[in-house]
Amino acid sequence: MFTFEQYLGFLVFLTILTMGFWLMIFLVSILPYWIGGSLYENWKLKREEKRKNEVKE
Repeated sequence: MFTFEQYLGFLVFLTILTMGFWLMIFLVSILPYWIGGSLYENWKLKREEKRKNEVKE
């Protein structure tokens, strides 16, 4: 059986492991969406600016 200190250490290990797992899931799911949205917005702004310049000329 575990001593109380080993039991607390195991719980701390499981807590850190679980937090790391959910952080990894969050980053893998949110960051590509965030980066893709940013690239799409920049592309739309550049396209709009290009169209304004074509109309002026």
